[in-house]
Amino acid sequence: MAKPMTKTQLVAALAEKMDTDKKSASSALDAICGLITDEVSGGGAVTLPGVGKIYCRERPERMVRNPATGEQFKKEADKVVKMTIAKALKDSVNG
Repeated sequence: MAKPMTKTQLVAALAEKMDTDKKSASSALDAICGLITDEVSGGGAVTLPGVGKIYCRERPERMVRNPATGEQFKKEADKVVKMTIAKALKDSVNG
């Protein structure tokens, strides 16, 4: 399996695709990440066309088990960030 693309590599590729400099591409990437973070942390969702949907889901209070000790305890309700992958991306990966 290939290593994940680093932010530096992503910025360089984005700059090339946008036909701009790396500073502008980095600013664009930071702005997009900030918008996604703000929207999802506020309870909303963001759809990235052709990639998927990022959203926040609430999990109810539940009983969990510590695998090391086998002890069961109650875990408080919390929120978790989820992502649904778009069919177009799945199809492109599977050829």
